[in-house]
Amino acid sequence: MFAVDAASRALGIVLLEAGNGRAVAKMTVTKTMVNGHDIAHGGYVFLLADTTFACACNSHGPATVAAGAEISFVASAKRGDHLVATAEERTRFGRNGIYDVTVRRAGTVIAEFRGRSRVIAKEPR
Repeated sequence: MFAVDAASRALGIVLLEAGNGRAVAKMTVTKTMVNGHDIAHGGYVFLLADTTFACACNSHGPATVAAGAEISFVASAKRGDHLVATAEERTRFGRNGIYDVTVRRAGTVIAEFRGRSRVIAKEPR
């Protein structure tokens, strides 16, 4: 799935690992990703977390999409910061799942994301 994710790959997101309901991805904040306060736009931080979440929930095989998600920003990131997102499955039930993603900058937590997934097809995409 990640191999054909043009949006994430165009932003320089690199998938480091994925399997068994877990995924790790990284991204560097570029000059086009900062807002008027000269900090990373929250949408890009969300996108990194969402991409990592997608890789984790699709690691089981069936095509799975987000049913909903929320994020809490706890610290800012700046241009040049290297962000690492780690997604971990909390539970799966029926066609649904819950995943938590922590986004870090040099070990410091900058955001916590919770995603809810829904299997939409029996075959992987």
